[in-house]
This record gives sequence, structure tokens and C-alpha cells, in this order.
Amino acid sequence: MDILIILLILVVVLVLPNIKVVPQAKVYVIERIGSYHETWRNGLHIKIPFLDRISNIVTQKEIVKDFAPQPVITKDNVTMQIDTVVYFQITDAKLYTYGVENPINAIENLTATTLRNLIGDLELDQTLTSRDIINSKMRSILDEATDPWGIKVNRVEVKNIIPPRDIQEAMEKQMRAERERREKILQAEGEKKSSVLIAEGEKESAILRAEAHKESQIKMAEGEAEAILTLKKAEAEGIKMLKDAKADQAVLTLKSLEALAKVADGQSTKIIIPSELQNIASLTSTISEMMKK
Repeated sequence: MDILIILLILVVVLVLPNIKVVPQAKVYVIERIGSYHETWRNGLHIKIPFLDRISNIVTQKEIVKDFAPQPVITKDNVTMQIDTVVYFQITDAKLYTYGVENPINAIENLTATTLRNLIGDLELDQTLTSRDIINSKMRSILDEATDPWGIKVNRVEVKNIIPPRDIQEAMEKQMRAERERREKILQAEGEKKSSVLIAEGEKESAILRAEAHKESQIKMAEGEAEAILTLKKAEAEGIKMLKDAKADQAVLTLKSLEALAKVADGQSTKIIIPSELQNIASLTSTISEMMKK
């Protein structure tokens, strides 16, 4: 009975603490008698008491590190503060554990020195407009340098570029002047387009008025010509009807008198009437003779 109790105590004290379950996205680095033995991935594992120990627990998730701003000097001797964000992943737990002391600190220092080297070859304006180039070069350099440490650098981002206060004020003045210049250009172009549109509108309006006047004159002339033609046709038909009716001298005289009456009702200011109606009869007789021929 005592032996069973002793065995149970040994199991509880020695075996159970050495049964390990490695969770997903974690890696355990195991040492045996002070030397690297193996790497445990997710699942159930048992280590030998007093011989094996867990040297390091490493995550396989992507790690994001936001490093503090670093002072850098550009090619044109402008000192600015730049902070970066590094996205990396541990691909080899053994190299990460034994490759370098304090890997995160090593990546931070490597990022700072690489950033200074890159910015030192660029002027201020290039630094402000070349973030993509800086990010790409830094990622390539850091990935190659951290490969012996079991680290893969996926992405590097320049988070903030903070130039000195006087440089910021000068840049703000320059941007303000540029915006004012663009505003004046846009305003001038707007006024120019407006003037052109007004001139084109006046031109088209004048052309339309001229065409309308021309068409009005044509219509009036056509109306007058048609009225004259209709009147002449009516007179010709009247004469033809008198001729066909073989009107006698009295009818012709009466028609002449009616014509004189119509003339008297018109707008004429003077009407000359022969002193003798015989003259009218003679005139009518003459017209009648002409119509008979």
C-alpha cells in the first residue's frame, strides 16, 4: 500500500508536469542536458525529467513592432525624426533562439542604421516623396540581414516623417502660395471661358436676328408680290368677263363710274374728274373697241 502511494506521488510530481500540450501557432525549443535537442510543434509532448527543459517558446504569428522615432540627417543636412513599423515573422525557432541575443532589440538597431543610410543619400524633398522606395529598400535589406536569425521581414513602413519646425513653416508657406497660384489660374481660366461663351452667344444671337430679319423681308416681298399678282389676275378676269358678256356702252360707262368712286374712297389727296361725262363715255367706248379686237 505504501509503495502504491509512493508511485502515485512520483507520477504526480515527475510525470504530470512533464506532459506538455503545444497550442496552435506556438513552437517550443527543447534542450537536453544543455544542448539543443528538438523543436516541438502543436500537439502532445513529453519531456524527460531533469534532462529536458523548454529553452524558448516562440510564436509563429506575424509580429508588428512600432519603433520609436530616430533622428536622421538628409543629404542637404536637414535633421528630422522618422519612426518605422516593421512586420516580421519567425520562421525558424532554433535560429531565433540561438542566432542573436535579444532579437527585437537587434531588429530595432538594424532598422535605425539602415534608415540613416538610406536617408543620408536623399534630399529633403526626395525623402518626403519617396516613402514607397524607402519602404521597399528597407524591407529588402532587413530581410536579408535577419535571415540568419530565423526571421522573415514581410513589410516595413515609414510611419511619420517629422522635419524641424522652421522647415515645416517654410513648407506650409510654400503650399499656401502654391494653392493661391492655382486658385488664381483657375479663376482666370473661368473668366476667359465665360468671356468666350458670352461672345459666342452674342455672335449667334446677332446671326439669328439677321436671319430672322432676312426671312421677314422675304416673306413681306413674297406677300406683296402675291397680292399684286392676285389683283392683276382679278382685273384680267373682270375684263375677260366683260368682254365675254359683250357689255354695251352703258355698262362700260357705269363700271368706269364705279372705278372712279372706289378711287375717291382711297387715300389719294387729289382726284381729277373730266369736266364732261361724255369724255368718260368716249374713253369707255375706246376701251370697248380695244377689247373687241
